Amino acid sequence: MTPQQNLVADYFEGFRSSDHPRILATLTDDVEWVIHGHRTTHGKAEFDSEIENPAFEGSPALDVQRVYEDGAVVVTTGEGRGVSVGHGPFRFAFNDVFTFRDGRIARVDSYVVPLP
Repeated sequence: MTPQQNLVADYFEGFRSSDHPRILATLTDDVEWVIHGHRTTHGKAEFDSEIENPAFEGSPALDVQRVYEDGAVVVTTGEGRGVSVGHGPFRFAFNDVFTFRDGRIARVDSYVVPLP
């Protein structure tokens, strides 16, 4: 794996265990996270507030199935499982586009689709 792909792997491992410091260490201070159709965060503090969203219980199960890299961009696709406070267990497909700057993740574009 490349250094950027290793950093993305650390990012996902952090989410699987709700390890805030591990996730935040992969990001630039001014990181932007666009969760399309839901929310955009600016900076590490806002990003941190979305890591363990109060609408969900526990850490998600994330299965990264494909990783593509082109220059300063790493794209991942996969499936996950989580538990919604209001609706219980759910499955989803995801696509995350990571844009790098100076060896850290500067932007994450997340696309999440519910699965039956």
